Amino acid sequence: MNIVLIEGHLSSAPRRRDLPSGSALHSYEVSTSDGGVTRSVPVVWLDPVRPPSLSTGDHVVVVGSIRRRFFRAGGAVASRTEVEAELVVRPGSARARRACAEAVASVIPDC
Repeated sequence: MNIVLIEGHLSSAPRRRDLPSGSALHSYEVSTSDGGVTRSVPVVWLDPVRPPSLSTGDHVVVVGSIRRRFFRAGGAVASRTEVEAELVVRPGSARARRACAEAVASVIPDC
């Protein structure tokens, strides 16, 4: 099972990149804090139907999965591990509550 649920703040402005395939890739850096330790998590969202209007510092919830991507850089093969988002939303919305509940239910069906 590969399910990720992240709550944090955007540590940089979201970026959109149009790919040669015609798809749009939205990139986010989400900072999480747990027990005084802050971590930065790279998040990508391919072809979101309704990407939220977000900026640096905004509080977000991300639902997705971990993915390791391989690519060529400078003539060598490189890789990056990132969260591939199914949804990026502001916490507290009905959409965020529903997405979190569905993610938890997929891991713990009786929860």
